[in-house]
Amino acid sequence: MKHSIYIGNPAYLKLKDEQMYILEPSTNEMKGKIPVEDLGLLMLDHFQITVSHQLIQKLMGNNVVIISCDAHHLPHGIMLPLNGHSEYSDRIKNQIEASEPLKKQLWKQTIECKIENQKEVLRRLGNYFEPMFEYQKNVKSGDSTNMEGIAAQHYWKYLISSDFLRARFGESPNPLFNFGYSVLRSIVARTIVETGLLPVLGIFHKNKYNAYCLADDLMEPYRPFVDLLVMNWLENNPENEELTKEFKAHILKIATIDVRIENKTRPLLAAVKTTASSLYKCYTGEKRLISFPELI
Repeated sequence: MKHSIYIGNPAYLKLKDEQMYILEPSTNEMKGKIPVEDLGLLMLDHFQITVSHQLIQKLMGNNVVIISCDAHHLPHGIMLPLNGHSEYSDRIKNQIEASEPLKKQLWKQTIECKIENQKEVLRRLGNYFEPMFEYQKNVKSGDSTNMEGIAAQHYWKYLISSDFLRARFGESPNPLFNFGYSVLRSIVARTIVETGLLPVLGIFHKNKYNAYCLADDLMEPYRPFVDLLVMNWLENNPENEELTKEFKAHILKIATIDVRIENKTRPLLAAVKTTASSLYKCYTGEKRLISFPELI
């Protein structure tokens, strides 16, 4: 199983014996170590963290998601390889040549799966979920009737409260969801590049200022997994809606939680790779459906 590591204190990280060593900078005392091959995600959340270049190369070579946080302790950037696949140019050619009707069908599948997983989150929490069946059934090609938005209105009303406004810079618990989505987006973007696709070229999202349009597309059905983690946290910590180190450690479990995909149980990190690979096969005509996850 891959591990997610959060580092929120001053540290010196180096490579030794194929392992990441975590050292106290002032004393050189070893605080811990982990084989690089066992790492899935590494989050760096302190300005006094130093990482050796040798370790960076090893982490990238093992497709470890490396996330750097800013002064507000929010994910600010990820490290991506320049070439993620041996057939990079051919794969991008197929991605660029994908037709608009195909992309509209792929987006329809994406929204159907997102609503399905949102419905399951509400059901598990004992909340009113029945209208989600109708929203899911009425998704058209390209989601031309905006069932995603209509379902979202119902979802957030019954997930949080009737007066809750879901927003990037909104009041709590918005920051908790935003942090989780940032981690998820990093995981998806990393996997897209590893698959040999361009993260900037989406199937639905189009924005000249957004370098990760495809990541924003493919992460949609995975968002409910973040939502469930956040709701579990709020249930067990009703007085704590801050971005604490404990909350961040809880959210980083997202990379290793089990999901159901292609009738198999896999960690989310592996499931995202299955999703990205299936998308490429849709571009080439090998498949008609993207493989998306189910809550288990």
